[in-house]
Amino acid sequence: MDLPRIVAAPMAGGPTTPALVNAVSFGFLALGTCTVEQARTWLGQCTPPFGVNLFVPQVEPSLIDVELIASELGTDVPNVDVTGGFEEKFELVLEAAPPIVSSTFGPLDPEHVERLHSVGSEAWVTVTRIEDAWEAMGESWNADGVIVQGPEAGGHRSTWSPLEVPDTRYLDTIVEEVADFGAPFIAAGGVRGPEDVARLRDLGASTIACGTAFLMADEAGTSQRNRELLRTDRRTVVSKAFSGRWARGLENEMTKRYRDMPPIYPYLRPMTKDQDYCLVGKDRGELMEAPAKEIERYLLGER
Repeated sequence: MDLPRIVAAPMAGGPTTPALVNAVSFGFLALGTCTVEQARTWLGQCTPPFGVNLFVPQVEPSLIDVELIASELGTDVPNVDVTGGFEEKFELVLEAAPPIVSSTFGPLDPEHVERLHSVGSEAWVTVTRIEDAWEAMGESWNADGVIVQGPEAGGHRSTWSPLEVPDTRYLDTIVEEVADFGAPFIAAGGVRGPEDVARLRDLGASTIACGTAFLMADEAGTSQRNRELLRTDRRTVVSKAFSGRWARGLENEMTKRYRDMPPIYPYLRPMTKDQDYCLVGKDRGELMEAPAKEIERYLLGER
């Protein structure tokens, strides 16, 4: 499909809401961490066109690592669904048939891609390395497009395995290399104003994904505590403390203590619910607190 110049990136864990998706020209609904029932409700509340993002199921974490961290944190091992309800959510997405379904933490397998194509949906995959972009658009995975995520982005880097090291070069550099493929792609990471949008479009991006820029939108589900934190000058750091995968967020006691946390998602979050947990991009500056449509107009240079 022909996408607008910018899209609202999926922000799992609360910030992305159906209201935010509906307020912009094109938003991605984040279904990675929600329950199946939440996914059903949210899909029914979104007005087409919109995209959907899913987390690809991961290898089950080592229970030895989980028990060790639980002991260190002085908490019990929580009861979690390590699949994240992926298959059930995928069936709901098929029913909704959004124009684009993107995946995080790896590509959808060929069978899932074929099923998406059968209902008219495209399959896109988020990548952090030029090698992954090349592989995603090859015959093995047959992705329709890629979302190129730079190190400036807030949230988790979409590496395809917990052991993979994401590219740490500036987004512009990665974008220039991906543009040589001649395939459609979305650029994501560190976009704060119309000059960033224009620059990345000039480098060849089909469209630009903005996440952090919408965190303080009226329609965003960002918690009151995180809104308070986002108004401070607390710095962002990249660490594995949030889940055992590389992620950028505000520095806290966990990031100081567990920069190299073992990959124990999804067990970790329930064990750290009392910690400040605010994922946000680099150099956020003073984020706009306004309706999402007004923020979109600003990013497009229309106000």
